[in-house]
Amino acid sequence: MKIMSCPVNGARPVSEFVYWGEMREMPDPTAASDDEWADYVFCRNGAAGVKKEWWCHTPSNTWFIAERDTAKDRVIRTYLNDEEA
Repeated sequence: MKIMSCPVNGARPVSEFVYWGEMREMPDPTAASDDEWADYVFCRNGAAGVKKEWWCHTPSNTWFIAERDTAKDRVIRTYLNDEEA
């Protein structure tokens, strides 16, 4: 069984979590072109490597960030959004 660490609830089975996508910088809504918006909405970086991703621990509805190495399929660390700094 795969285990992921929730920053609030500790180590839990990965079946309790939902992946919500890679963290990406949103373009400036007042200055972005249609092409920039289309790229942001529809295009994803599928290259393997270390990524910051949004995850949710569904039983507690805890949203957090996971730094995950997708090439080695391992979680480096998890933390709440306001703990990044």
